[in-house]
Amino acid sequence: MDLREVREFIIDSSKLIITVVAVIIFIMYIATLQQIVGSSMSPTYESRDIVILNKFKYHFFDIKRFDVISFEYDSTKYLIKRVIGLPGDKIEYKDNVLYVNGEKIKEDFLDKNIKTENFSLASLGYEKIPKDMYLVLGDNREDSLDSREIGLVKKKDILGKVSLKIWPVL
Repeated sequence: MDLREVREFIIDSSKLIITVVAVIIFIMYIATLQQIVGSSMSPTYESRDIVILNKFKYHFFDIKRFDVISFEYDSTKYLIKRVIGLPGDKIEYKDNVLYVNGEKIKEDFLDKNIKTENFSLASLGYEKIPKDMYLVLGDNREDSLDSREIGLVKKKDILGKVSLKIWPVL
């Protein structure tokens, strides 16, 4: 091996190392892929759909009502649900209608055949959602492990916003 070949090898190796480090940083801090498991987000997402999770967004922007998020649950699982209640909100479902702070709110993303049981924040022991906590529900309200069972989600447990379904394409 002559000096020119050694130099080319070092340059090529450096490019590979830089690429690997960039990919690792991208996956750790910016975006990653997640697979939907189960039917709790149907009809928006179906089991086995693959989505891009934007981990970067909530470092600069607030979480908004109806964002679909991924969060850590039980320190080993990740769940994907829709944000329904924000800090300071009073939430109630009555006769299949969402009320936020007493105001009726439309949920156009729901399948009209799926019913939401009557529910209020008081059943979780709160009058209003505390600071840095969120009420999340699956879109398939009849088959979802969500805030009604696991309680409110802490902001620190939120991994990011589901930004785009990439598989299946249609």
